[in-house]
Formats: sequence, C-alpha cells, structure tokens
Amino acid sequence: MSAPTSEGFRGRWALPAVLLVSLAFAIFWVLYAVDFYATGGVPAPAPSGPIERYFKFDPGSITDAVSSLAGMNAAVLGIVITVVSIIVQLSADRYTGVARMFLRDRVNLATLGYYVIATVCGVFLSVAVHGDFVPRASVFGMMLATAVGLVLMAPFFGYVFWFLEPNNIIHRIRSEAVSETARGTALTDAPASAAAQVETLGAMEELTDITSNSISGKDKIIASSAVDALKDFALAYLAVKPRAADVWFRIGEGIRTNPDFVAMDPESLADLEQRRTWVEWKVMRQYLGIYNEALQTMRDINYLVAIDTRYLAEAAGAACDEELVRLCLRFMNSYMRSTLNARDVRTAYNVLNQYRLLVEAMIRLGNGAAAVEGVKHMSYYGHVSFDMKITFVTETVAYDVSTLCQVAAEAGIPEERQMLADFLELDRPLRARSQEAALLGVRKAQVKLAAYYLSRGEVAKARRIADDMKDEPIDRLEQVRQQLERVTSKDFWEIIDRGRNFEYMPPQQRAKMPEFFAWLGVGAAS
Repeated sequence: MSAPTSEGFRGRWALPAVLLVSLAFAIFWVLYAVDFYATGGVPAPAPSGPIERYFKFDPGSITDAVSSLAGMNAAVLGIVITVVSIIVQLSADRYTGVARMFLRDRVNLATLGYYVIATVCGVFLSVAVHGDFVPRASVFGMMLATAVGLVLMAPFFGYVFWFLEPNNIIHRIRSEAVSETARGTALTDAPASAAAQVETLGAMEELTDITSNSISGKDKIIASSAVDALKDFALAYLAVKPRAADVWFRIGEGIRTNPDFVAMDPESLADLEQRRTWVEWKVMRQYLGIYNEALQTMRDINYLVAIDTRYLAEAAGAACDEELVRLCLRFMNSYMRSTLNARDVRTAYNVLNQYRLLVEAMIRLGNGAAAVEGVKHMSYYGHVSFDMKITFVTETVAYDVSTLCQVAAEAGIPEERQMLADFLELDRPLRARSQEAALLGVRKAQVKLAAYYLSRGEVAKARRIADDMKDEPIDRLEQVRQQLERVTSKDFWEIIDRGRNFEYMPPQQRAKMPEFFAWLGVGAAS
C-alpha cells in the first residue's frame, strides 16, 4: 500500500474542510447582509399581525434561544456521526471497502456536509445578536436548518441502513467496476489505463472477499449474490471488450504485482496479453478460489460457480471469442480436478451437468472444435474417476457424453464422428480391469445412443457401437438389456437437479433396443 502524499492529504482532508467552512461562512454572511440592510434592527412596538409578531424577535429574550440552536445542531451532528460510525464499522469488518464507498456516496457526503455547515453557521450566529440589532433572516434560517436537520435524521439513518445492506453493497461494487472498466477500455494513455486496471481488479477482489466471508459465515444468499455479481461484471465487460484500446490488454505495473499475476511465469503473462484475456482470467481465478473454499462446506456455491462459468462460456461463444471459450473449458477442468481430489461425488455429478450444457451450447453455436475438446476432457475425467474408484462419476460421464453425441447428431456437425470415437474409448480401461459396475453403466449409455441412432435411421453409427460391444459376454449384455427395459419413467425416484433418469429412453428410441441386441445375439424380452 502506497504511503500518504501531501497531494492526497490536500484532496481528502484539507480541501473538504476548507470547502465546508467557506460554505458556512458564505451562507451566514449572505443572510447577515440581508439583515443588516433590510430586516435587522430593534423590533417595532406594535406588530400588525401574528406572523409579524412572531418574527419581531426581542434581543433580550432571543439570545439564549440562538445559543440553544447552535448547541442542538452540534448535538445532532454528534448523534449522526456516532450512529453512522458504528454501523459503517460493523459493515467494514465484514465487507472490504465499505468505508471508502460510504465516503464516496453523494447522499452521505451531502447529508453530513449539511449538518456540519448548519453547526458552523450556528456558531457564527450565537454572537450576532446585539441589544439594538436582531438578525431576523439569519435566526429564521438557523431555525429552519435546525428543524430540517432534526427531521432529516431518521430518513438518513434509514438510507444508511439501506446503503449498507449486503446485496446493495454487492450491486454497488459491481456497478462501479463496470463503469470503471468501460472508462478504462476507452483510454489510450498507458498510465491512466493502468490506474483503471487497478480499480477494476480491486472491485473483483472485493466481491471475492465478500463471498469468502459469507461462506465462512454460512450466508448462502450473500455468497450467491457476490458470485453472480462477478458473472454480471464479466458479461458487461464482454460487451465493451471489442471496442477496447490495445493498451488496456497490457498488464500494467499496478496489477502486475497482484498475487494472482506475480506468481505467473513471464511467458504465461505474455500469453494473457496476447490472448487479451487478463480480465476474464482474473474473474475465473477468483471463481476457482471460491470453488475450492466452498467444496464440501457450501455445495450450492460450487454449482453456482459452474453455472456462471457456463454462462460466460456461452456468451464468449456467441461473441466468437475462442480464447475465452478455451479459458472457460480450462477452468471447468480445474473445478473437476478439485472436486475429484476432494472425492465429492455429488458436486462432481452437478458440475458435470453444467459441463455437458456448456458443450451442448458450443454444438448449437456451431463450434465443433470446442465441443470435441469438451468431450475429450469429460472422458478424461471419467477415466480419472475410475482410477480413483469413484465409479458413479464415470457412469455420469458416460451418460453425459452419450447425450452430447445425440445433440451433435441432431445439429449435424461433422465433429460428431470424433465425439462418438471418444465415447467408445471410454470403456477401454474398464474392460482391461474388469470393473463390472462401471462397465455396465458405460455400456448402458452406449446402448442408449445406439437405439437413438436406429430411431433416426443412422444404422452405420449404431453398427459401430455394436462392433465395439461384440466381444462382451452374453450374460453382461443380457443384464444391460434387462436394466434398461425396466426403466419406463423419465423421473428418477429421488429429487435430482438434472430432472431425468439416466437410463430413460423415449418410446421411439426404446422400441429400437430389440433390433440392436439382436445384432449381438441377445433375445427379446420375455
């Protein structure tokens, strides 16, 4: 953190103090001048009505009231500062940057400035009454300022509580980050762009801190809001990224020393600059940290991180940002690696669902290369989970890749052939090690895909699957057939996020199973 400079002192303390004193001085002397030239003096002996009588202040009796007005404003200012300081400090202990945000908000500054100016004006007014002169306009102005200050106190407290609500803090950080990024991407001056980079990165880390604190405090709602705010920021950045100046994509000195960048190899930093993805990389890096922190403690956050990563990848695919699509795939792979290392089967099951949806989106967008890459990675983690004896994850991968092959067939992309080949390779290590349970799951997924191909009239592809299964023992094939035929409802008997039973097939697809099994010498159901 940089040391305070004389320029910073002037900007943060000296100038605001001078401004407040000057405003109070100017307001008081304008009113006093009005009194001196028009409304001041000794009251006339016979007022013509109640209003005139009210404003004919008596010098002898008004002196104590004027002093009380000054003291009342000082007391209200003390109450406001005390209450606000306590509330802001409590929030600042939990959320980084709250005090800075509070002191930059115009409503807060204007309200506090109002109380300070009213108090200073009261000090000036307290010695302005003389035996032969009553500054009526000044006294009335002070009365009005005091009354407004008393009335304003309760709404201001309400505003402060609203301002410090966690969701509002998150929204404000995200909005400021989006505005700062939009401004920074338009800059062509390197130092100014570097300063904007610092502000952008700081906002991202503030959101991460809020998420981490919320995970520690088991506050799922706030953690979810902060995770979504990072996603919203990234999507807003994608909208302005095509118009960004070249200097924005260089990693400036202000952020190069950040822990997430300083630990990187210089070649990797250069790659980030060349690929123009340092902002997205930082967002995803924050996501990975949040993901690891939430593993096995707040699984919903893991799911949300995977969902938001998918949203970002889909937006990148729609914008034809291939580098960002690859980056999202890499981080999805990192989520899977962390999950398997933690042996968290349920999280792996749900993250794979988002991975499959991401690859489906790439297929619909015509990005076959990204789809093939995603299928290869999913198959790889199917093998890894098998080696770790987490066979349910291997089965999940099999069913997901089977679904992806169906989506690719419907989309008619040429990469479908490669995806099918990768799918048929999924069972190789299982057969080599005679892992019956996992092998059955993979074979059932392959039979489902073969029945789908037959329902579409694509016999050659179904034959390719049959050829891959021709050496299977008849009793195993019979077991696969029987288990698939038992499933007649698409709804699983438990509540699951995916909403559909793995082994369910629509009637048209299901009707093709006897034909497929006949190729393998397995009879129809009795």
